[in-house]
Amino acid sequence: MNIQKKVLLTAFSFACVLDASAQKFTTSFTTSASDKSFTGKVFLYLSKDSKSPKDEMIGAYKFPCFSITVKDVQPGQKVVFDDKAVSYPTVLSDIERGQYNAQIVWDRNLGGRAIGNSPGNMLNQSAVVNITKNTTQTFNVVCNDVVKEPAFVETQFIKELKSPSALLTAFYKRPTTVNAAVLLPKEYYSQPNRKFPVLYWISGFGGDYHNYSGRNDVSMPIDTTACIRVFLDGNCPLGHSVYANSDNNGPWGDALTTELIPLVEKTYRANTARLLTGHSSGGWTVLWLQTHYPKVFAACWSSSPDPVDFRSFQQIDLYHDKNMFYAKDSSQRVAGTIAGRFPWIMMKTMYKMEHVIWRGEQMYSFNGVFSTRNADGTPRNLVNYRTGEIDPAVVERWKTYDISLYLRSNWQQLKADLQGKIRVSVGEQDNFLLNYPVHLLDDEMKKVDAGFVFNYYPGDHFTVSTPEYRTAGYQFLQQKYNESGLAK
Repeated sequence: MNIQKKVLLTAFSFACVLDASAQKFTTSFTTSASDKSFTGKVFLYLSKDSKSPKDEMIGAYKFPCFSITVKDVQPGQKVVFDDKAVSYPTVLSDIERGQYNAQIVWDRNLGGRAIGNSPGNMLNQSAVVNITKNTTQTFNVVCNDVVKEPAFVETQFIKELKSPSALLTAFYKRPTTVNAAVLLPKEYYSQPNRKFPVLYWISGFGGDYHNYSGRNDVSMPIDTTACIRVFLDGNCPLGHSVYANSDNNGPWGDALTTELIPLVEKTYRANTARLLTGHSSGGWTVLWLQTHYPKVFAACWSSSPDPVDFRSFQQIDLYHDKNMFYAKDSSQRVAGTIAGRFPWIMMKTMYKMEHVIWRGEQMYSFNGVFSTRNADGTPRNLVNYRTGEIDPAVVERWKTYDISLYLRSNWQQLKADLQGKIRVSVGEQDNFLLNYPVHLLDDEMKKVDAGFVFNYYPGDHFTVSTPEYRTAGYQFLQQKYNESGLAK
């Protein structure tokens, strides 16, 4: 036997010994959780700080996480997390020693966004484990709980609307609805013959229309005009649908405009004035809807939208930059900042964690909307999670969703239906650097005299929404409503 073979055999034997003695987690689910076999992904979340790590924001909060893929696992049958699991930040045997809160989730992927809170998923209540230098430890976690479908409690002024969608049902091959909370104004009952404009209000990433369950808030006016508000959260299995038709999420834009909106107008006393507003991912959504369905909506106010020009995707030029993790000077690129200046969340961390927590989080959500679909049904990744390299073929597909590029390429065809209908406002210290692409869009729209309104304010993504900020936005929508001819 030559020396090279001896070295390889020794290394292989050593690796086998390490694998045999490394810490492991075993897990199973009980018949009280499910009496059927399970095929899919299983996730292990560990945190020294959070009692419920499955609920934490991936990337903003860093913790060890692991995933395995299993097939035809029966109730009571154990599966193993060891060093072969997909892992962050390192393999299980190399994580920092100490006491952790441990949660395991079996992802059935039945329609919910966040894996840790998707209805139907099996999990355990958080368990405390003490990982020591004893590498022979095996921790067993039994999952006997199931995430329940949340119930919506209606009140006098807040109603639930679940619009059956033939379009999305055909795409997902399971019954699918477009859901919303409907907020009624006090005038809805005091003026029973009056019809009202509808303000479609789209949440940012992670919002949930169930937050209005049991509340009895009346719908606030559009400046001075009473309106019906329809609160849409955009949640879908891959993240935020942003109500854009896409290869991976399906025809959410068409489902909204041809299925939910007609149901709103059939169910409630709505006139035909439809207005849009939203913040963050919701801000991007309303720009997309206004620009792609300009005859459906009268106007939109977009607040701090996700990147609207891919020449500044959180200050990364997707058309020319090569790497999402590192700038040309080798410094790490940021995904989130404090006050637009101080690093808070790093791109590298987000992509590497989301490689483990494979669906429903922010960067994967962008892939879900903007990318083509792989043969296995998953979105094609923009970024190589190991190196940070940007895939130029994926960028080519993403161009379809570059709102600035779309507007400047198609303005002559859009002008008659879009002139003056859009307002965009943003804080100049935005945590996610979203003010930079807004400035680029502003510059482009001035070149074509689009009549759009752009305003910039002090403040970040979370503090910009002052009374003055909100008043200016609603006054714009009021003006557009007045111009629609439906105001009385």
